[in-house]
Amino acid sequence: MLLSEFDYELPEELIAQRPSDKRENSRMMVLNRDKHEILNKHFYDIVDLLDENHILILNDTKVIPARLYGYKDTGAKIEVFLLKERENKTWEVLIRPSKRVRVGTEIKISDELSCIVQMPLPDDGKWLVQMVYEGDIFEILHKVGNIPLPPYIERKMSNEELKKLDFERYQTVYAKKEGSVAAPTAGLHFTQDILKKLSDKGVEIGYVTLNVGIGTFRPVKCDNILEHHMDSETFEIKEETANLINRAKAEGKKLVAVGTTTVRTLESAYKMFGEIKACRGASELFIYPPYEFKIIDKLITNFHLPKSTLLMLVSALAGKDFIFEAYEEAIKEKYRFYSYGDCMFIN
Repeated sequence: MLLSEFDYELPEELIAQRPSDKRENSRMMVLNRDKHEILNKHFYDIVDLLDENHILILNDTKVIPARLYGYKDTGAKIEVFLLKERENKTWEVLIRPSKRVRVGTEIKISDELSCIVQMPLPDDGKWLVQMVYEGDIFEILHKVGNIPLPPYIERKMSNEELKKLDFERYQTVYAKKEGSVAAPTAGLHFTQDILKKLSDKGVEIGYVTLNVGIGTFRPVKCDNILEHHMDSETFEIKEETANLINRAKAEGKKLVAVGTTTVRTLESAYKMFGEIKACRGASELFIYPPYEFKIIDKLITNFHLPKSTLLMLVSALAGKDFIFEAYEEAIKEKYRFYSYGDCMFIN
């Protein structure tokens, strides 16, 4: 299967640079697979589309302020992008410009935080650094770090205005567990009020955690997609959620996954154990047509980049031809695309 089969042309003005005025006011395209029907609605209509015969599973990961700006002792400015925490205060990071550092280089971020370059890693320009600080690293990051927005969001705003907007809106209202460098963006449309209305209708809600890595921004580079290797992302399913899923599936209820990260968590767990159970693991699962889904039935997701693994995943669920028909309709109707954009419900 060729990468070119998942390409499409998107007018630049349809790339959302800001979130909608209110989370629930985003537009929502509904794909009815049984009827091969496309409907144009708003996200708040999700309350009318789900009932007691559905369970909703969301990813409660929290985006960390992973983009740090610091200086060498020479005064040279260096960007450190945190990717994954290891043991003993070491982190996998990206460094820009990397040619300005070597093993032993100290980068001062603030009075509370510095990092010392330990070694290059054999993986797409990653480095291992030793973080030097006292106290809680996440408290410090919230003081000195910046939310790592995707590269296609380009806004001319002051740093303070940017921080205020993105610290609030590039985060789901139910985010709890810090560890992601990108938001599970399908969940950005939910409000506490929407969640309460769904619960009042009998929709049971559960949570998993998958820490979204830098791979979500990286394009597929090989022409034959079967040669692509997914970045590893850690996930966790609590016993409460596992029990909810197993009971609901036994009762014939439909599982609605919120976001591709939730899909990959659940399908990865099933692949590992042949069932859903409380577990921790790492997912490298690459989902593309004609993958047969074992756990999820329906999906709430945003509109994805051309040639991306996320576009391949939704094509596996709804059918590639139907997805591309829907994307053509979305462009015609001027939907807003990508992280801060509108969403799709594959029903």
